[in-house]
Amino acid sequence: MLKNRADIDQKYKWNLNDIYPNWEEWNKDLKNLQTLMKEMPKFQGQINKDSNTFIEFNNLEEKISRLLDKVYLYPYLKRDLNSNDEEASIKLQEIESIYSNYAISVSWITPEILTIPKDTMVKWIDENPQLESNRFPLMEIYRLQEHVLSSDKEKLLSYFGQYMGVPSDIYSELSTSDIKWNEVTFSDGVVTPVTNGVYSKVVSTNRNQEDRKKAFEALYKSFDANKNTYGVIYKSILQRDFASAQSRNYKSSLEKALNPNDIPTSVYTTLIESTKENTAPLKRYIHLRKEALNLKDYHYYDNSINIVDYNREFSYDEAKEDVLESVKPLGEKYYNGLKEAISEGWLDVYETPNKRSGAYSINIYDVHPYMLLNYNGTMDSVFTLAHELGHTMHSMLSTKNQPYAISSYTIFVAEVASTFNERLLLDNMLKKTTDPKERIALIEQAIGGIVGTYYIQSLFADYEYQAHKIVENGGAITPEILSGIMSKLFTEYFGSELSMDELQKIIWARIPHFYNSPYYVYQYATSFASSANLYDRITNKNYSAQERDNAKEAYLNLLKSGGNDHPMNQLKKAGVDLTNKDSFTAVPKEFNRLLDLLEKELQNSKEKR
Repeated sequence: MLKNRADIDQKYKWNLNDIYPNWEEWNKDLKNLQTLMKEMPKFQGQINKDSNTFIEFNNLEEKISRLLDKVYLYPYLKRDLNSNDEEASIKLQEIESIYSNYAISVSWITPEILTIPKDTMVKWIDENPQLESNRFPLMEIYRLQEHVLSSDKEKLLSYFGQYMGVPSDIYSELSTSDIKWNEVTFSDGVVTPVTNGVYSKVVSTNRNQEDRKKAFEALYKSFDANKNTYGVIYKSILQRDFASAQSRNYKSSLEKALNPNDIPTSVYTTLIESTKENTAPLKRYIHLRKEALNLKDYHYYDNSINIVDYNREFSYDEAKEDVLESVKPLGEKYYNGLKEAISEGWLDVYETPNKRSGAYSINIYDVHPYMLLNYNGTMDSVFTLAHELGHTMHSMLSTKNQPYAISSYTIFVAEVASTFNERLLLDNMLKKTTDPKERIALIEQAIGGIVGTYYIQSLFADYEYQAHKIVENGGAITPEILSGIMSKLFTEYFGSELSMDELQKIIWARIPHFYNSPYYVYQYATSFASSANLYDRITNKNYSAQERDNAKEAYLNLLKSGGNDHPMNQLKKAGVDLTNKDSFTAVPKEFNRLLDLLEKELQNSKEKR
């Protein structure tokens, strides 16, 4: 049930006063920001003259960027708590407009940096320690030189900067503020609107298949009602992405998405190929579940319910302690850091009216990370807490060990720490439990991680790839075409035992990442494969104690490294090479091992009856 925000104890809510105590202080910094932004044009035509001028320019640019982080995220976070907060919405639009105009006014920067010979820039950095933290990002400008346009063309493109985010904004409003949730009466007489949070809880805890079906139909009909609008929004995103790629001399939207982090497109396509070649464990799991749950027909909404009747509700405070205890293998410093992260004011815990769905962690370098949850007491929500705290610890370690210029880690490595934390939590809970049902539920949780984080995200990555290819080849995009892609993929991945509901095909309309962060979701799968390899090296007793300690140190150094190198290099230093296909095939092998364990536990459970 939705909680009333006013009734929730402050310790379970964000303390945004750590950013600004009120709008008055925010307005002061907004004015300071605008003043600083007005200083930037004086450097045009000057930064290539000498190192001192370049240093002065560089310092101002960082000062603006750090202040912008705070000024932008304060209304952004407030709006995420309540999409109907008009003041926050107005302020957010205001800062977005200011930034858009600023981006136009500084569109000359990269082209002008490229007028400085690379050898000269290296010499300036070598001779001036204050530029050292900018060495990697500056060298990246030269690497990407062929995709930087002339100053006048960069300025022309910059005029469209604010517009480029409009499709995402429209999707956000349609799927959050304006969505009409359908009300359902469940078999126990409870009547409730089915929001994303309610749906998640019903399909993961309600053992009545008819109730799960009702929740599924109610939620998906909320999206199906506007499928044509969602389709047009997504088409505009696909067209935007390809136009943006072409304007910067990229062959495809995928190349443009991956090249800034120096990731070969072959990593993306190898992931898809490897996953499709290894769907046998997934199909085996669906068959096992269908039999264990004694279902005549198996639907996607049956995929989250535990095989055993296990509906333990975890209080949030219990969940905090379980997660905290689980990270002890990473050492005292990591443990104490996480303890600080779960202190009051950093997390906004419960689902409330008009609050953004899902969960995330977002960092402000000069403040601290903020985590948004929609905690509902299920085992899955306990693991979500561990997941988001992994992101937060990654941000904290990067902030502590890297200067601002190279503190932000890339999306490509972002999901390593989060999924690693989930593995720690699973192992700890398996060790502690004496309940055979809970043991089976935990094994299923681990398998659920493989299905949800690796297989489903690879399927979604495949969908994005196919949808973008249609536009790039001049094809049409309609809701029916998008649903057709999804239908075919679900059949390929899950096999014939999954009964494909017509409404299930519109799942593309309810995945925010497709609209907010194209070509993001594949990184869940690559990160999952990376963390699986890292976790094995740190915990597998087949390695010596010294080897495990070295692996742990390499992993923590990865988290501390922020954005000081290309992500593929960072992972290689930690011991994972994603150019090697074996890095992906390790996942289905682990899947089969867990399925063997699950079958054994289920057999033991039968024999004890």
